Amino acid sequence: MDLKAARERIKKLKAEIEHHRYLYHVRDVQEISDGALDSLKHELLELEQQHPQLITPDSPTQRVGGQPLDKFKKVNHSQPILSLEDVFSLEELKGWSEKNQRLVDEDYDYFCELKLDGLTVVLTYENGILVRGATRGDGQIGEEVTQNLKTIEAIPLSLKSGKYNLPKVFEVRGEVVMTKKVFEKVNKEQAQRALPLYANPRNVAAGSIRQLDPKITASRKLACLAFEIITDIGQKTHQEVHQILTDLGFKVEPHSQYCPDLDQVGGYLKKWEAARDKLDYQTDGVVVMINQISLQKRLGHIGKAERWMAAYKFPAEQATTVVEDIKVQVGRIGTLTPVAILKPVRVAGSTVSRATLHNQDEINRLDVRIGDTVIIQKAGDIIPDIVKVLPSMRTGKEKKFQMPQKCPICSAPVVKPEGEVNHYCSNKKCFAVEKENIIHFVSKKAFNIEGLGPKIIEQLINQGLIHNASDLFDLTEGDLQPLDRFAEKSAANLIEAISSSKKIAFSKFIYALGIRHVGEETAIALAQNFGSLDQLRKAGQEDLNNIRDIGRVVAQSIYDYFQNKESQKLLDDLLSAGVKVMKAEVKSGVLAGKTFVLTGSLFSLSRNEAKDRIRRLGGQISESVSGKTDYLIVGEEPGSKYDKAQKLKIKILSEKDFLKLIEG
Repeated sequence: MDLKAARERIKKLKAEIEHHRYLYHVRDVQEISDGALDSLKHELLELEQQHPQLITPDSPTQRVGGQPLDKFKKVNHSQPILSLEDVFSLEELKGWSEKNQRLVDEDYDYFCELKLDGLTVVLTYENGILVRGATRGDGQIGEEVTQNLKTIEAIPLSLKSGKYNLPKVFEVRGEVVMTKKVFEKVNKEQAQRALPLYANPRNVAAGSIRQLDPKITASRKLACLAFEIITDIGQKTHQEVHQILTDLGFKVEPHSQYCPDLDQVGGYLKKWEAARDKLDYQTDGVVVMINQISLQKRLGHIGKAERWMAAYKFPAEQATTVVEDIKVQVGRIGTLTPVAILKPVRVAGSTVSRATLHNQDEINRLDVRIGDTVIIQKAGDIIPDIVKVLPSMRTGKEKKFQMPQKCPICSAPVVKPEGEVNHYCSNKKCFAVEKENIIHFVSKKAFNIEGLGPKIIEQLINQGLIHNASDLFDLTEGDLQPLDRFAEKSAANLIEAISSSKKIAFSKFIYALGIRHVGEETAIALAQNFGSLDQLRKAGQEDLNNIRDIGRVVAQSIYDYFQNKESQKLLDDLLSAGVKVMKAEVKSGVLAGKTFVLTGSLFSLSRNEAKDRIRRLGGQISESVSGKTDYLIVGEEPGSKYDKAQKLKIKILSEKDFLKLIEG
C-alpha cells in the first residue's frame, strides 16, 4: 500500500475505532465484538509500523507506549483545585443554601452529582488533541501523568468538537475510578499470587495512575468520568457542562440530576443513600452545586473551599468489632497515645484494624476494655473512632487498661504534668522521640526532603547512621547503598534532595525544630519579629513575651529550647553542616506592630489571602482574641471571638473596613 492509500486507510481506521470507543466506554453500547475491534486496532498498528511518519498523538495505538519514566514532572494548574465544604444533614445543606442566597440575593436551582471516590485529574487539550494530564496534587501543583491517562479508554485522545468553537487550549477535570468488579478481579489475582489484598478501589486507582510504567496502568482497566470544564466557552449552567462533555466524547456520571429546588435535592439524596451499594463505583456522598455558572463566579470561594458547592456526606458507616489489645505509641514530644488494636473489619470501604483512643481520660469516658465489643465509625479518610462500647457483650474476661509507668520504647519513667490530659516519656533521647523529631524535621512544612519517609529514617537510626537531624547532612551515597530499598540511583537522588534542602526560609527552619507549642503561625511571627536566627537565639523571656500573639507559656517553651545545651549544639551542627537559614524581612509596613484576629466568612477574599495581605504589610496574625489584639476582622456568621472582642473593647472591622485599611 502506497503512502497516500495508507494515509486514507489510517484515517478511516482511527475514525472507526474512535466511534466504537465512544459507544462502549461513554455510552455503554457495544456494536461489534471485542475480536472485531481488536482486528481493527491490529491493522492500524501494522500500517503505522510500515509508515511511522503517519503516527499522530491521538492515534489509538498511542494509548499504551513509551518507556517507563524515572520520575514525574511537576505541573502548575491554570486554576487552583479547591476543596468542598462538607455537610452531614439536610438541615446543614439548607443552611449552606440560605447563606449563599443572602450573598447573591436571588433564587437559583441546583445540580447534583454522585461524589465519586477516586483521583481527580486535569486534562489539557491543544487544538483538540490531549497534550497533558495531571493529578490534583496539593490543588496548586500536580504531577504530569499523561502517558498513564492515555491508557484509559474513557478519556478521548482527540475531541469531537463538532458544533463547539473550542479555543486552542481547553481544560477539563475528571475523576479516575476503578469499578467494584475490576477491583474484585485485581484482588483475586493478588490472592492467587499470595500477595497482600488492596484495601479499596480508590487506593488502587490512585496508585495505578502514579505508576512510572504506563503498561501497569493499562492493565488496571481504569475508568474516568469528566465533571467540569475549566475553560470558558460560554457555558451557562453546570447541567449544560455535562451535555457539552458528552458531546465532546467524555464519559460523565450517568445518574447526575438537575433539581429545581431543595425538596428535589433531598429526594435525590435519599434515593442514592439507599441505592449506592448498587452502583458500579464507590461513592461516599453527593456533590450539590448551584447550577448557574454566573452565580458560581459571583460566590467564588472561601478559604480552600468553593462557596457554590457542598459535599453532602452519607451517614458514616459503622461496624462492630473486638478490641484485641491496647498499645501505646510515643510521639514527637514524647506524648504517649493509646491505640486500640481491633479485630480487622470492613467499614466505609476499607479494612480497619486500629483506632486512636487519644488518652487515658478518653478510655475512662468510654469505659473501653481489652476484649470489649465496640462500635467503630469511619467517615471517608478520617481516622476511625470508637463511638460506643457494648457492655452487654462482656464475658467477664475483659481487662481494664492503665497507662504504663515506663515508656514502652526506652523504659524511662512516664510523667503526667499537672493540668494536662497527656502522659509523656521523660527521656528526651527516647528512640521514638528522636525518630518522630526527624520525621517532623524533614516534613513538607519544614525542610521538605522528598524521599525521606518514616521507614527510611527508622532504618538510618537503627544502623547508627543518624542520631538527630543534623546527621542527615553528613550522609553519603556510600552510607545509603548497602541499605534495604536503596540502589545507586535512589541513594544519589536522596543525597541530592538533602543537599537541595539546605537553603531554607527562617520561619520553616523554626517550625522544623519542633519546639513545643510552636506551629506555623508562631514560627512566622518569630521570624518576622527577630529577622535572623542569631537574633532569636539571643532573645530573652521579655523579648518573647512582648510578641503580641505569643503568651507566657509559649514564650517560656521557646526560651527554654534555646537555653538548652543540646538544642544549642543541634543548631551549631546544622549551621556547620551547611544549612543556610535565610534572613526574614522584618516587616515595617502600615500594619507593623498590629495584631489581627479573623472570624466568620469573608466574601471578597479567603481567610488565607487576608492573612497574607496582613503579613505583607507588617501585621501579625493570632488565632485567639486577647488584650494584645488590635483588630478583629468580622465576616459572615462570626463566632465567639466577636463577643469576646466586644467585652475587651477591641476595635472591630467589617470586611469593607479592612479592605479600606490595607488599600489606603
